[in-house]
Amino acid sequence: MSAAEKLQLHTDTAQPLFSVRDLTRLYGPEKGCQGVSFDLYPGEVLGIVGESGSGKSTLLSLLSGRCPPDRGTVSYRDTTGNWVDLYSASEAQRRTLLRTEWGFVEQSPRDGLRMGVSAGANIGERLMAQGVRHYGELRAAGIDWLQQVEIDPLRIDDLPRTFSGGMQQRLQIARNLVSSPRLIFMDEPTGGLDVSVQARLLDLLRGLVRELDLAVVIVTHDLAVARLLADRLMVMRRSHVVEAGLTDQILDDPQHPYSQLLVSSVLQP
Repeated sequence: MSAAEKLQLHTDTAQPLFSVRDLTRLYGPEKGCQGVSFDLYPGEVLGIVGESGSGKSTLLSLLSGRCPPDRGTVSYRDTTGNWVDLYSASEAQRRTLLRTEWGFVEQSPRDGLRMGVSAGANIGERLMAQGVRHYGELRAAGIDWLQQVEIDPLRIDDLPRTFSGGMQQRLQIARNLVSSPRLIFMDEPTGGLDVSVQARLLDLLRGLVRELDLAVVIVTHDLAVARLLADRLMVMRRSHVVEAGLTDQILDDPQHPYSQLLVSSVLQP
């Protein structure tokens, strides 16, 4: 199914999973993000692109509950079908969402992993947050997810610091996905990796996103990553979304002058 067909199906038959209106946080003139609105549907991948300082990382922090906005709303439809206003909810409720129904893949896996505990413990920790206590069940989940992210399950008792950078990133993905989240935030998930390692990680991510029907918000400066993973794109410049639409439409026929420059690689990330 093409991105256009998927979007039309969502619009016709589904409720959004995630809804953002007039989201704004500014640190100075055109520093941060302002006036951002969009809906995200189950199974849809939204890419946020733009040069360094455009506001995409600030926006991701606001969307994932990591810092409050100056104005605007972020709403999430939970597993019961009820809408949760993210910034009217308590800090404890936001933390619970991030441990259970949401996930966050950091640019540096060292920020998203506990480096002093084993690979298996990193994966099992999120299940324990959901009440799983049986050791055999936790270990079986660890072995299963190591296999799913193409890490030798014999390394389940090894510390993440003994893994390569690409393996650490794949372990971080397993840690996030083991709890069957519905929504994943990704901050430059291929940043800092060698090209060959990036390609392998992208293939893995694309397969898991489709297989698990994940909704994803991904920040990237790499338009090749955006084309491979995202159904829709938002292009940011100086705190504003200057263009939004289907990924192929924006990358093949950008309308805004900044998008045209970005696609032609005149601007450097």
